[in-house]
Amino acid sequence: MNATTFSPPRLRLPHVLMGGVAVGTFDLVFACTWWAIAAHVPPIRIFQSIGSGLLGEASFEGGLRSAAIGGIAHYFIATCFVLAYALVSTRLPTLVREPWRWGALYGFFLYCVMTYVVVPLSAAGGPSKFHLAWAMASLVVHVLIGIACAFFARRALRLQ
Repeated sequence: MNATTFSPPRLRLPHVLMGGVAVGTFDLVFACTWWAIAAHVPPIRIFQSIGSGLLGEASFEGGLRSAAIGGIAHYFIATCFVLAYALVSTRLPTLVREPWRWGALYGFFLYCVMTYVVVPLSAAGGPSKFHLAWAMASLVVHVLIGIACAFFARRALRLQ
């Protein structure tokens, strides 16, 4: 009798990177569009606000340099979202077999972690005012991001 051993699928990093770029871009387009319409905030300020997670208030004085730091940080985090989902999926294949269900749940998890843990603990310190419409729209976007992470992870793990 032959014993078969479980071997997790190999992770294809180009697909993880593509997912990070897609998810990061989607999130940035959403944030830049929302705040441009809601409060006439220019895109550079969005990038600087992301950079403020590392640089604090000094980010808003840093011009393009701090905006670039924010952009790099944003895409790094987005890529980590996809990578984390893919890595966990190697042990729990149902995550990529049912990307709509588990991706949506992952997006909700990402929203909670980013909103209530990461941002408050960062140098940015979180928003000064609560905006219900922004929170609801951001939650929906994060659910969509989670679903996208699941599909990119599935592609990154597909055996060929």
